[in-house]
Amino acid sequence: MKIGEKLGSLISSSISISLSGELGAGKTTLVQGMAKGLNVPDNYYVTSPTYTIINEYPGRINLCHMDLYRLSSTDELDYLGFDEIISSGSVIVIEWPELLEYKENFICFDLKIALKTDKQFNRKINLIASGLEGVNLLKNFSLI
Repeated sequence: MKIGEKLGSLISSSISISLSGELGAGKTTLVQGMAKGLNVPDNYYVTSPTYTIINEYPGRINLCHMDLYRLSSTDELDYLGFDEIISSGSVIVIEWPELLEYKENFICFDLKIALKTDKQFNRKINLIASGLEGVNLLKNFSLI
């Protein structure tokens, strides 16, 4: 939660983030923290979009949280208005982004976040920046 909140507080413009990890790794908790850092009002409860595919939240910069787990092909994204969403100027966070990795030039992620849990339930979080937005975000990131 704290890592997500810090990242959200540092985001100053539209950015696309891929979020990967096993079920229960903490993806939604990280996004809840990001929502807090983006000043999403407390009356918006941030939940996993596993069944809705897309959840959108107003904030300092709007947050669009997507979960592609249930999609079988990128063709389904056309029906969801994916092109409009990624060009909306929002912070885009996509869980289970592997579906998009097979489609060349579909989306370039500014930041890739991978969560892993070991046998003792410790979490390891990898943050990988790509492009100017992602690099600048991580350059300013510190939990201290």
